[in-house]
Amino acid sequence: MKEEKKEEKLLKEILALYKSNKSELIPILLQVQSTFGYLPPKSIKVIARFLNMSESQIYAVASFYTQFRLTPLGKKRVSVCRGTACHIRGASHILREIERILGLKEGETSADLEYTLDTVACIGCCALAPCLKINDKVYGEMTIEKVREIFSVSEKQ
Repeated sequence: MKEEKKEEKLLKEILALYKSNKSELIPILLQVQSTFGYLPPKSIKVIARFLNMSESQIYAVASFYTQFRLTPLGKKRVSVCRGTACHIRGASHILREIERILGLKEGETSADLEYTLDTVACIGCCALAPCLKINDKVYGEMTIEKVREIFSVSEKQ
């Protein structure tokens, strides 16, 4: 209950910066997502009322743009590089092993909100291919064994 009040307060503070113009939808969504990590369903209802729009219009915009998330991210965001160098050096095997270990498919978040698994076009560490990133830490020259080591250590924390 206390957390819910805090969210309502934050949302009101965000909306206070705007003038209820429909043209402000994307900046509002970006700021809400930046604050909460995703677009909570309650915030979409409040934004719809604020902008005099239907919730379905808000969802249409939020689902059209790939930067918006309608579900929360896990605490540990795992991004596997699919760039050319990583692809050639076995990124697909690395991804399959991570999927197996975490029990997730690409684009999914674990029920306990511990992990989100995604792929990215390029991490920018081609010399270390294949690579993956967990939050802001890059892991290079990945092998199946290294993946098992990273996630067995990570699961104990």
